[in-house]
Amino acid sequence: MPRYAFKVEYDGRPFSGWQRQADLPTVQGAVEAALARLEPGPHTIAAAGRTDAGVHARGQVCHADLARDWSPFTLLNALNHHLKPAPVAIVAAALVPPDWHARFSAVERRYLYRLLNRRARPTLEDGQVWQVPRPLDLDAMREGAGHLVGRHDFTTFRSSICQAKSPDKTLDALDIDRVEGPGGPELWFRLRARSFLHNQVRSIVGTLERVGAGAWTPDDVRTALEARSRPACGPVAPPYGLSLVAVGYPDDPFAEDDTGRA
Repeated sequence: MPRYAFKVEYDGRPFSGWQRQADLPTVQGAVEAALARLEPGPHTIAAAGRTDAGVHARGQVCHADLARDWSPFTLLNALNHHLKPAPVAIVAAALVPPDWHARFSAVERRYLYRLLNRRARPTLEDGQVWQVPRPLDLDAMREGAGHLVGRHDFTTFRSSICQAKSPDKTLDALDIDRVEGPGGPELWFRLRARSFLHNQVRSIVGTLERVGAGAWTPDDVRTALEARSRPACGPVAPPYGLSLVAVGYPDDPFAEDDTGRA
């Protein structure tokens, strides 16, 4: 059976996360239903990461084994036809080796969190950003973020229901930049790691917002990290500002992709 990799973009707001759940709308369920319209029978796809309810993706990656030999271009267009009107799109498709795995072959994940820093509530960007009306100290937030880069026990910054075997993770990068977004000034939090714990990114962003607001000092972030205790974490940022933007592999399966051509 040929194996295909897909790069998936979706708006997470209508879904109860990526992972299939009985009687609840999920992104995995939508993609598997579209596959079933092409090849009858149950389909099970594997993804690079399981995003939570309300979290978006621009570069989620999954794979599926199919019975037919599809051209990636035909497969992409057929899936997108059957995914309508759900806010899910296959933006690239590629034939991959039978031992390639969307999750286990990945070597890094990249997330972007967007914080809209203005007093007026968002309208056009509603559901895509976290609006914080108060001024935020970018330098203090960057100083606090510096305590989190590297390998640490991230117990403080993971959900109490996280199923990871170990809280030890290496955060390779945590950059915070002020950008002029389409609706005004934004803070962009860019995080990169091989893998993340459940709620890790949103826990970090919510804690750093407290630093920017002056409620925490940058050193309080280090104290919270060293506490290795979930109650020591700051507030968890809402899901709708977060997007999985890219998944990295030793050999990019989409490097020679032409399925997005007009």
